[in-house]
Amino acid sequence: MSNQLEGVKVFKAPEFEVNNWIDAYGSKTEPIKLSDFKGKFKIIYCFQSWCPGCHSKGLPDLKKMVEALKSNESVAFLAVQTVFEGHDSNTFEKMVETQKQYNLMIPFGHDAGDDGKSISNIMKNYQTGGTPWFLFIDKHDNVVFSDFHLNQVAAIELLKTM
Repeated sequence: MSNQLEGVKVFKAPEFEVNNWIDAYGSKTEPIKLSDFKGKFKIIYCFQSWCPGCHSKGLPDLKKMVEALKSNESVAFLAVQTVFEGHDSNTFEKMVETQKQYNLMIPFGHDAGDDGKSISNIMKNYQTGGTPWFLFIDKHDNVVFSDFHLNQVAAIELLKTM
């Protein structure tokens, strides 16, 4: 993992600005804020429900990481459907289905931009390049990893040290 972090431009994580969330059990919840996880290492997984790579690689990697670290109170996982195209297909309901499909007991957010039909706020604010995409935010709220390439085995080993 350290090789993946070399050359990464570290920057202060902006607020999520995602208004539509479900909790770990699939129930609608109040908007989740970055500050809700103060002092924790945060992994944000960005996806679209129709993205083949999200289903073949990203979501299985996320599931393995969540399972491997479920007892680690220092690490928080979130998934956000960062819609930048296909707004009619990448809906709130599809996001809920994705959480159920993978039995991921973590909060999920639906981010289709401020007007529900533009580009995701996470994509704009964090300068992500599509989906699937992983963001790692350290306990001081610095983005220390932002990429679609992730070695989940190395990530798990790193996160176990948190």
